[in-house]
Amino acid sequence: MTQNPFVTAYVGLGANLGDAPGQLAAAAQCLTLLPQTEVIALSHLYRSGAIEVDAPQPDYYNAVAALRTQLDAEALLAALLALEARFGRIRTGYHSPRTLDLDLLLYGNERYCLPHLTVPHPRLHQRAFVLLPLLELAPDLTAPGLGRLLDYLPAVAAQPITRIAPLAAPESTRLQPIEALAQ
Repeated sequence: MTQNPFVTAYVGLGANLGDAPGQLAAAAQCLTLLPQTEVIALSHLYRSGAIEVDAPQPDYYNAVAALRTQLDAEALLAALLALEARFGRIRTGYHSPRTLDLDLLLYGNERYCLPHLTVPHPRLHQRAFVLLPLLELAPDLTAPGLGRLLDYLPAVAAQPITRIAPLAAPESTRLQPIEALAQ
């Protein structure tokens, strides 16, 4: 059985319920435990207001993780969804508050348009809370079908967002490997 080659993938992390910054730090720690995957970089934590919502919501906290993985895109997505569930994510609506939201933003230079997976993420170039942390990690990044992501910054410049602090997992976090999440 041959292994997949390593691919660089970018994952957006977001939350606006409970201790959102703490949950994102713990989720980043969990990403380090995925099989055939290593976290190679984490962005700063950013705070922004909820967008496209009908009722007031708490502010969102967001970050981006760069991964080096041998998981294929669908296996990585399955692992991310399982991790969301482990953090208590209940999908109640498109823009509903959440304990954890993990989005597969980019998977190498590949494009996917499946019912359950679209890569590049279809709105990554329209959202400051995705673009700023993503470009922090890879300022010259290009995305299939979108080109140079830096070129989209002027379009999101009016979106209010605050860079908070580096995203770091709490030292007290003690987690066990979670190979089952990628199966």
